[in-house]
Amino acid sequence: MSTFGQRFKELRKNKGLTQETLAKNFYLNKSSISRYEQNKQLPEMDLLKKFADFFDVSIDYLLGRTDEMKVSNSTYTTEELLQYLDDEQRKEFLELGIKGITIKKDIKDTEKIKNMLLKAIRIVKLANEE
Repeated sequence: MSTFGQRFKELRKNKGLTQETLAKNFYLNKSSISRYEQNKQLPEMDLLKKFADFFDVSIDYLLGRTDEMKVSNSTYTTEELLQYLDDEQRKEFLELGIKGITIKKDIKDTEKIKNMLLKAIRIVKLANEE
């Protein structure tokens, strides 16, 4: 897989931008863009997110962790997952502020999905007790 610098340079060139123009768009020095493209430096997370949005790619793609440019819709959203819980469980899930649960859509067994969510609730409750 490619490095951040390789991906970053390729995306910049695909947009027909010079290092200087891209730098101006993000209030950076041209030398910062150059260091990124040469893999001498990585941008901070907030800037990385802005670059991903600007180039319309995922952060994982930018970092060379995947060859998929966009995040696929192969996982359930939180809203979709909440459908598997009853009202009380849903309330508890939301009150605990559980985020970042990823369950692939190829799992179709509703009981299994519900059990995974209930396990997440138990884990967060245990962690909060410590």
